[in-house]
Amino acid sequence: MPKNPFTRGHSRALTKRHKIAVAGVATLGAAAVAFSAVPGNAETTTSEAATYSAPVKYSSEQLKGLQADVKEQLAAKALQSKAAEAKAKAEAAAKAKAKAATAAKKKAAAAAAAKKAAQARKAKEAASRAAHRAKLKAAAPKKSYANNLDGWIKESLSIMRAKGIPGSYNGLYRNIIRESSGNPNAINNWDINAINGIPSKGLLQVIPPTFKAYHVAGTSWNIYDPVANITAAANYAADRYGSMDNVNSAY
Repeated sequence: MPKNPFTRGHSRALTKRHKIAVAGVATLGAAAVAFSAVPGNAETTTSEAATYSAPVKYSSEQLKGLQADVKEQLAAKALQSKAAEAKAKAEAAAKAKAKAATAAKKKAAAAAAAKKAAQARKAKEAASRAAHRAKLKAAAPKKSYANNLDGWIKESLSIMRAKGIPGSYNGLYRNIIRESSGNPNAINNWDINAINGIPSKGLLQVIPPTFKAYHVAGTSWNIYDPVANITAAANYAADRYGSMDNVNSAY
């Protein structure tokens, strides 16, 4: 038996030699058909026998090897086709995903930009309103009060209302007259406070520590200032007695 010159390996394209072998297989098949068509008692010439037997050069094992190679190559082609198709689908899916991610990113950026613009617009509008209010406030004439006891009490009451400090005109006036007779520069140099070095001062005779502790923002830090003195004393009386209206003696 001749040695099989073909080896089964990795899939490869049909070589020239393989093509010749396939042609031989076809010829062998044709010869077999022709031989079967001749009657059993028919005589054949030497030349005719040579014609049919000459192409037969391969054994059945060789033909099987060729057929196996062809099957392997066809299977390899099918696998390559499937792999290429899967790769194409994966690439298409990746592109679609990347496109969707880009679109989502652009949408988020647009939404963030719109939100930022809206916030900037609101801030600008708020600043504009604040500036307008400040302008109106600056343009509005400031209420003036007389520079006397009546004016000082009325101005102090205006501040007290704004700060939520209770008290009435009569309650303030009554205690001012008793404490200082309406003199904003009055000072007590004889009582216990004076002995301790902290004499009572001003319209409502407030000692410096009390004035500092109950000073009302927006008024002067000068203890002799009439409005500052009245407002700080009223703030202290509200904290200790509920209101200056409840004070009827030294407090």
